[in-house]
Amino acid sequence: MRTSLFRSSAAGVIAVGALLTVVLAGCSSSTAAPEDSAAPAADPESIVLALVPSQDQDGLVDTAAPLTDYLTEELGIEVTDVVSKDYQAAVEAMGAGQAQIGFLPSLQLWQANDMYDAKVVLQTERNGNITYPAQFMTNNPDKYCDDEPVERDGMLFCNGADALKGPAGLDSIDKVKGAKVAVLGPGSPAGYIYPILALQEAGLDTDADIQQIPVTANDASVLAVYNGDAEVGFSFWDARTIVAKDTPDVGQKVVVFAMTEEIPNDGVALSSDLSPELQDRITKALEDFSNTPEGSEILTSIYSITKLAPADPDSLDVVARAAQALGLQ
Repeated sequence: MRTSLFRSSAAGVIAVGALLTVVLAGCSSSTAAPEDSAAPAADPESIVLALVPSQDQDGLVDTAAPLTDYLTEELGIEVTDVVSKDYQAAVEAMGAGQAQIGFLPSLQLWQANDMYDAKVVLQTERNGNITYPAQFMTNNPDKYCDDEPVERDGMLFCNGADALKGPAGLDSIDKVKGAKVAVLGPGSPAGYIYPILALQEAGLDTDADIQQIPVTANDASVLAVYNGDAEVGFSFWDARTIVAKDTPDVGQKVVVFAMTEEIPNDGVALSSDLSPELQDRITKALEDFSNTPEGSEILTSIYSITKLAPADPDSLDVVARAAQALGLQ
């Protein structure tokens, strides 16, 4: 377990999320062997997989059902899932023994390891990339674009953001002063931490200089801009594709005008209550699942994941430092 940047007041971070009220029979730290015993920990009778929606959570459990069914068959242990409305709640659920597998954003992966000794085993790849930028979106390109927007795959970008790699266009973000801005909760790297830090580094007081419009998920941020409820929104790149099916013109009405520094991808953490042998089996099962066409398609439908790869836990320190810079301790 690495030295904590949050140790002095970890509870302050967790305060942004309520504890998941998941009742899990026969699956707690009480299954572990006593420390003075050489007997291995008994496998639990069932396992809970915690999901944190990056889009509207309706239907997410149904979408994830093939994954939990696969894990149940491969492990010989019943695997169910629960959807948290809050990033931090999933971390607390793992710490309380209410969930044993967490699909978590990068900051929460770091926290689960740092505070509860969860093992970070896998990180996601999306189209071969292991990092991604947060994006600034607007419905008012005349104000924020210093050049003519260009189109990629039906989506408009300006200020060099069409390079699809951060950072880009950050010289333009000081224009956000005075605007209504769709913002996710403080636990979201792409929906809060990185763009808010970028605005502060550009000289804005993010409490006084912008009107924050709270949203619950990345697709909600896109729709807030699309519908005119906010002039600017934050999200991961490129959350516009999530809503394109229902709003085909989203890529024309919502223009990406800046992107932050790259953020480590989300991934999978496993509870320390699980034996090392079972952790290895779960890790292999998930990685194998992601390497099949069917598994990749299902993971894409859940989290836009194209592949799960071995994790580099040290890569998560950068997002922890960004959170610390915002006082999220």
